[in-house]
Amino acid sequence: MKVIVTKNYEEMSAVAANMVAELIAAKPNCVLGLATGSTPEGMYANLVQGCKEGKIDFSAVRSVNLDEYFPIKPENDQSYRYFMNKNLFDHVNIDKANTYVPNGQAEDPQAEGARYEKIIDDLGGADLQILGIGQNGHIGFNEPGEILTAGTHLEDLTEDTIKVNSRFFASVDEVPKQAFSMGIGSIFKARSIVIMASGANKHNAIAKMLEGNVTTFCPATLLNLHPNVTLICDEAAYNG
Repeated sequence: MKVIVTKNYEEMSAVAANMVAELIAAKPNCVLGLATGSTPEGMYANLVQGCKEGKIDFSAVRSVNLDEYFPIKPENDQSYRYFMNKNLFDHVNIDKANTYVPNGQAEDPQAEGARYEKIIDDLGGADLQILGIGQNGHIGFNEPGEILTAGTHLEDLTEDTIKVNSRFFASVDEVPKQAFSMGIGSIFKARSIVIMASGANKHNAIAKMLEGNVTTFCPATLLNLHPNVTLICDEAAYNG
């Protein structure tokens, strides 16, 4: 695993955005695996600025998102489809028909997981998958436990994750208790992975991942098994 330690969140965001921009320049029709949450917001802001300046062309880019709450409507301002539109898609020249997010209103969750996994396969997997990391080591919504699911699936969120995510909602009671998530196998279909982390509250999870051991009780440690992973984190996340 390659490790890049930056001085702060702004530098981390710029480094990650530059990696994405370089990929798009080299392969205009690349497939981006995208993440939500506060960590990648700065990266998206940099990408929007690059597109507005004519330096990045999203016209042929395809994207697949890591996850989506369930149940939730796409127009809900806490849905990840809404997040992606607000932070990236509405501000760049991407064709939204080429952007994929799990259906948070799916009537048959198992069928939706299979449908979304087929989309990933039909795209040939992501060229670059962006990940954040939870304080408990989750990636996507793959929560710690004895068993992890390989493909896209509906995941029960832990109390810790619900509590952390409640800052985005009016109250903890409004946070969905489940979410669709790419599985570990889905993520590993990516040819390269960038995992981003910022802040001292992510230090313990990052330290455990960098030990090099693998355990399903810290899902991020499985990234040690992938041949092309880059960690971009600020000094606070790296040093604690």
